[in-house]
Amino acid sequence: MAKKKGLFSWFKKSEETTESQIEQQTEVTEEVTEAVVDDAQGNDTAEHSESPSEPVSAEASSDATESEENAVADLEVEEKQTDAALETEAAEEITDVETVEDVAESESADESKDEEQVVVEQAIAEQADTSNKPGFFQRLKSGLSKTRQNIGSGLFDLFRDKKIDDELFEELETQLLMADVGVETTTKIIDSLTQAASRSQLKDAEALYELLKQELQQILDGVEDVEAPAIDGPKVILMVGVNGVGKTTTIGKLAKQFQAEGKSVMLAAGDTFRAAAVEQLQVWGERNDIPVVAQHTGADSASVIFDALNSAKSRNVDVLIADTAGRLQNKAHLMEELKKVVRVMKKIDADAPHEIMLTIDAGTGQNALSQTQLFNDAVGLTSLAVTKLDGTAKGGVIFAVADKFKIPIKYLGVGEGIDDLRQFNAKDFIEALFEK
Repeated sequence: MAKKKGLFSWFKKSEETTESQIEQQTEVTEEVTEAVVDDAQGNDTAEHSESPSEPVSAEASSDATESEENAVADLEVEEKQTDAALETEAAEEITDVETVEDVAESESADESKDEEQVVVEQAIAEQADTSNKPGFFQRLKSGLSKTRQNIGSGLFDLFRDKKIDDELFEELETQLLMADVGVETTTKIIDSLTQAASRSQLKDAEALYELLKQELQQILDGVEDVEAPAIDGPKVILMVGVNGVGKTTTIGKLAKQFQAEGKSVMLAAGDTFRAAAVEQLQVWGERNDIPVVAQHTGADSASVIFDALNSAKSRNVDVLIADTAGRLQNKAHLMEELKKVVRVMKKIDADAPHEIMLTIDAGTGQNALSQTQLFNDAVGLTSLAVTKLDGTAKGGVIFAVADKFKIPIKYLGVGEGIDDLRQFNAKDFIEALFEK
């Protein structure tokens, strides 16, 4: 279909046509004028040559005037015809433009309707996603899928239709060690199950499977966190751990959860060795409108936390969470620096810090045992946060740490979202681990 001209192109065309007509009229007028003048001059010259003393005759003058009037009349007729043609063309152009505008409005209305439909459909889809969003138990179950292959429901096939004998216990021992339950804890579990089998308390291997589940839950029941009594003044939580375990991210998630409970929160950027750690904490603070006390990179960590605690007390903040630099557990001077932080805090509040939480990456396996040991020796740990359970098959280390140190496990992390960090519950953990 040929592309229709717009009003702009019509006006442009009209303007060009008018200019062309004016030029043509001017040329015709000049030609007529020249013709009249030439005739007049010719007659004048002829008569002048014949009788120079006589004036121009009236008849000649009348003929010249008549010729000029006829030429002007012809021009007026041409102008009227041109104007009529232009008006007709303009009317046609306007009609075309109105038709195009009507079509455009119709198409625009259809597009608007389509966009509204898309928005509605997206809203419905988002609502459906929200309503179908899995709860923490389902996310915990999904996060433990790799660990569950070695321990938990992954063992069910091992026990199915098997008789209880030494070979079965050896296979079970191998599976527990592969899940990083640890040698000591695995030995305790196998010994307990063997004694039960020797007393003929177990009818078949499936009964042994249920007893294993009870043994593992009993280990975790002893480290389930008990709610601490109320504190007069800011509750100070000192976060410690090695590099890369998700300590700073855990702080941000905890801050958001405390804030959701209606508590005022402040953060202390005590990891002064890494500029990125300070920036990361400040981003968490800005997103959630939480104040962050920080100094320049390389500043004394104890000084930063000292200032933060004073500020928290003056502002009547409910919870102060202090970050510290990640440090290897085998670096004595770094562990001494951590002790200094604790001493400085006690100068302001003799009971501070009220909680010293070690963050452990479940994927580190048995290395988590040495981390817990040395940090506990240095500052006396009061709780643990086990992160990254969703990305490892070594989640059994939680049993090893719980069995050896009896330190309360307060939080589990099974994903990147804020809701993926939750308070630890032994029963839920075991159920998710053994869910078929």
